[in-house]
Amino acid sequence: MTRSQHRKGLKRGAFAAGAALTVVAVAGAAPGAGAAPQSTAGKPKLKLIAASKAVTLDRYEWDGGFQLDFDLGTYLTVDNAPLEFKTTRKSYKDPVVVQQILRNGSRVTTKKLPAGLVKDFKGLPDFLEISVKNSAGTEVKKIKSTFCPNNASGRLRPDAPATSHYPESCPTNPFTLGSVWGVEKGWAANTTTQDYDHPVDLAAGEYTAKVSIAKKYRDLFGIPNDSPTIKVTVRQNTDGGGEGGGVGLTRGSMSHDMAGMDHSGMAGMDHGAMAGAGHHYGPRGADAPVPSALSHALEDRGLAHHLGDGSGHTDGSRIAPALKANSKRPSGRAAVPANAPKPDLRSLPAWDIAITDGEDGDAAGRDYLAFSANVWNAGPAPLVVDGFRKPGADLMDSYQYFYDAKGKQIGYTPAGTMEWDPRIGHEHWHFTDFASYHLLSADKTDIVKSGKEAFCLANTDAVDYTVKNANWHPYNTDLSTACGQKSSISVREVLDVGSGDTYTQYRPGQSFDITDLANGTYYIQVVANPAKRLKETNVNNNISYRKVILGGTPGHRTVKTPPYDLINAP
Repeated sequence: MTRSQHRKGLKRGAFAAGAALTVVAVAGAAPGAGAAPQSTAGKPKLKLIAASKAVTLDRYEWDGGFQLDFDLGTYLTVDNAPLEFKTTRKSYKDPVVVQQILRNGSRVTTKKLPAGLVKDFKGLPDFLEISVKNSAGTEVKKIKSTFCPNNASGRLRPDAPATSHYPESCPTNPFTLGSVWGVEKGWAANTTTQDYDHPVDLAAGEYTAKVSIAKKYRDLFGIPNDSPTIKVTVRQNTDGGGEGGGVGLTRGSMSHDMAGMDHSGMAGMDHGAMAGAGHHYGPRGADAPVPSALSHALEDRGLAHHLGDGSGHTDGSRIAPALKANSKRPSGRAAVPANAPKPDLRSLPAWDIAITDGEDGDAAGRDYLAFSANVWNAGPAPLVVDGFRKPGADLMDSYQYFYDAKGKQIGYTPAGTMEWDPRIGHEHWHFTDFASYHLLSADKTDIVKSGKEAFCLANTDAVDYTVKNANWHPYNTDLSTACGQKSSISVREVLDVGSGDTYTQYRPGQSFDITDLANGTYYIQVVANPAKRLKETNVNNNISYRKVILGGTPGHRTVKTPPYDLINAP
C-alpha cells in the first residue's frame, strides 16, 4: 500500500498510548491472592483486580493484518489516599523526573521515583506483565505494557469522591514538558493500554491470561503479588471492526466527530500509520484519547449502562462542548489593564516530519515536506478570543478578552479577524495570524517557503499541566464544534492554560513544496503570534526551530531529523 493510499482512507486505530480506554464501577475490590499492606496515613493502598473471570475479545482485520481489542478488564484499585504523580522535565536537555505526591489531609509530602524509571509522559513503563497460554497450556504471548494512571476509571464504593479531578489521559506528544497523573482515593483505574505500532494478535480460540504487576513496582509501592487469571475467548470478526464492545476502533467509531478536523485527526492518524512514528491521534486532536467503547468485562456482566461520564465514573470519552461567544460584541473603549493576567503563547519544535507526495488538492507528482506543529499556552491566563460577524460579511471581527482572578471580564482589545475556510477537512472559522510556519535556509536567514497562518483554536494536547492555573479539564476539545459553522454569527475560540493546539501539515497548501529545493540542511520555524496582535506576558519565547536534512532525488526525496537535545522524535 502506498503512502497516498494510506492517507486517502480510514486505516487503523489511533489510540494514544496510555489513553483512557474503559471504565469500571464495581461495588468492591475483588479478592486477591496476596495480603493487603497495612494502611499508612497519606500512602495509597494499591491492588490489582480483574472485573470479570472471563472476557470475549474481537479479532478484526486492519491495514492488511489482524489485531485485537486487547482489554482484559483488569484494574488497579486505590484506597486510603489518592495515587498521584507530578511528572516534569526542566528542559529538553534534561531527563524526565517523577515525584509521587503523598497527601494526608492538609499535609503534602513528595517521594521521587528512581531516576531513569520513566523516560516520557505516557505512564509507568513495563508496569503490567501478561502471560497468555493457549488451550494446551503453551505460552503464546508475553506482554509488558505501560500503565497510565489517568486511564478510564470508576468508583469502588459510594462514599468515594463523586468525580475525578485528575486529567483524562497521559500525553504522548514528544515535546511534552509536564504532566499530572492520578487516581482518586476509592477509585479503580483500567490498566489496559493499546499500542497500535505493536498490536496484539491471537488466532480465534480459547486462552488463559495471567496478569501481574512487575516486581519493581510492587516493591516501590507496596502492592500485593496478586495475579488474576482470566479466561479469554477470541472470536473472528469479519466486518472490519469489533462488535463485542472492545476498545478498538471500528470504521463506525472512527467516523465520530471527524467533521471539520484539520488539526490532527485523519491526517495525523494516516501519517502515524504510514511512518510508524509511534504517535497517534484521536478525534479530539493530537494525543487525545479516542472516545472509549464498551469494556468487555462490563458488557459481559451486563453493566454497560455504567459507562460514560456521570456521577462517580468517567470513561475518558468526555468531549467538551464548544464555548459560546458573548451575546454581543464588546462596547466602550478597548483597554488592556496593566495588571490583567495574560496568556503566554509558546511554540514547540516540529515533529512527525516526513516526505509525502501531496494530499487531494496538491499538485500531482511533486514532493512535500509535512510535519506537526504546536503552539501552547503556559499561562497564567487562558487565551479567549471571540469573533463577531456583520450580516453578509465574509470575515468576523475578533477580540481578545481579559479577566481578573475571580473570572470577571476587565478588558478587551481588537485581535484581527476570523475567516471561513470552506475546504473539505476544515469547514470552520479560522483565527488569522495565530501562528506561522517557515522553512528557512541553513543559516536561518532566508525564508525559503512559508506555510499556514489561520487556525481553529482547540485544546488538543496537554503540554504542561504543572504550570500555574493549568486547566486539567479544558473546553473546546471537540474539533467538530470548537470553531463554529458556516452560518455562525459569533464564535469563541479558547486555548486553555497548559494545553496546546496541534496542526499536522498534511492538508492542501499546508505542507512545504520541496520539489525544486536543493538537497541540504534547512530549519522548520514555528512562530506563535507572528503579528503580535495577541497580548501576552512574554513575546520572546514564541519561536522554535527544528533542523531537517533533505536528500534523495525528485519523486524519491528523503528527510533526516537529528535529535532535538534528548528528544529523538522524527
